[in-house]
Amino acid sequence: MKDVKVLGPGCARCKATEDMVRDQAARLGVAVTVEKVTDYAAIAGFGIAATPGIVVDGTVVHAGGLPKPEDVARWLSA
Repeated sequence: MKDVKVLGPGCARCKATEDMVRDQAARLGVAVTVEKVTDYAAIAGFGIAATPGIVVDGTVVHAGGLPKPEDVARWLSA
């Protein structure tokens, strides 16, 4: 099971990123837990300056702007 954290204050892009992670996981048949992290101190702790950010299994894989669906699929498949 993949542990995914979506980092961001709750803006529309952050919500779209969370939905994209869930959609790609379902499409790939990958079991994931998705946690929304909105606390600014926690986000800064990951070294993220621009949101949304994505952390997969403890590794920051994306920061700033909407990710591409194919990138999300690649991160979840790794």
